[in-house]
Amino acid sequence: MAKLSVSWCFSLLQIFGFLAIGSSAREEIGIYELKQGNLSVKLTNYGAHIISLVVPDKHGKLGDVLLGYDTIEEYKNDSSSFGATVGRVGNRISGAQFTLNGTLYKLIANDGKNTLHGGPKGFSKVVWTVKKYSPEGQTPHVVFAYHSFDGEQGFPGDLRAIVVYKLLGDNKMSITMKAKALNKATPVNLINHAYWNLGGHDSGDILSEEIQIFGSHYTPVDAQLIPTGKVVTVKGTPYDFLRPRTVGSMFSKLAAGYDINYALDGSDEQKLKKAAIVHDKKSGRVMEISTNQPGVQFYTSNTLYQKGKGGFTYKPHAALCLETQGFPDSVNHPSFPSQIVNPGESYKHYMLFKFSNL
Repeated sequence: MAKLSVSWCFSLLQIFGFLAIGSSAREEIGIYELKQGNLSVKLTNYGAHIISLVVPDKHGKLGDVLLGYDTIEEYKNDSSSFGATVGRVGNRISGAQFTLNGTLYKLIANDGKNTLHGGPKGFSKVVWTVKKYSPEGQTPHVVFAYHSFDGEQGFPGDLRAIVVYKLLGDNKMSITMKAKALNKATPVNLINHAYWNLGGHDSGDILSEEIQIFGSHYTPVDAQLIPTGKVVTVKGTPYDFLRPRTVGSMFSKLAAGYDINYALDGSDEQKLKKAAIVHDKKSGRVMEISTNQPGVQFYTSNTLYQKGKGGFTYKPHAALCLETQGFPDSVNHPSFPSQIVNPGESYKHYMLFKFSNL
């Protein structure tokens, strides 16, 4: 349900600027609901998570299509990043280090020898400031902000980050992630890590859902899921979803499922481009995702085994993730699109989700 009370004085302080470094630790953790028509979304400022998205099926029946938990405490102990905002650099950085402007930066490894989703206490594990909450009107929205300090999880420079969740009418939701480097150059790759099951979060696996991915190339990985540096065609591989087909149609040619970055077609990051379309035939629900980012990580929750909402146990392939992003490990691959934001420069990641029925 919507957060019941928001202090006007506190809101004014937030509107006119970020709180001081470290002040987010004193911010109250709350749940914030946005609702417009038949679409409703619940969010929390803990990790700037999206915790539910309820939308009708072809018969008008409402259902929650996001995996997650019933309590904030469960999100605090979560290792799957259900619905989280991950950063400062989402996805993997090889060897938990990178060199920038002649300086070697050593990060905290939390995925073997590598850093995953910003480290063990990345942006998904901190309390964000609520800058604005408007649950009603033409564009219900909430704005979360976080000030990441110089050296946090090993990353250079102070960084101001904002995440805006907004409902736009006609069963559309946008997520906008912005960041500004204050005093040092730093890599930035903020990602939304929602786990989707259009049949409903407790409906079973997603292998029969139909998906189309608008990427004619992908970035191959090694055994540790670190990109090799190559960008190759999907033609003739199990990664070819240029035409719609079911998620599980070529699982027999894979070790466990999908966990791969696609280079999206269309190179202009200033323009919105389609990333993927997913269709669940049983419920009729359709989700279309567009973004300004160069890549999308397609992940089929291959190792998932977790008790979630209502005590339902989520098992492998219970959901799919479509994480629009910069390419993984870009800081160690000069040929990949750069994620470096210099002092005074801004980063922007825009996502548009459209829901409908067939």
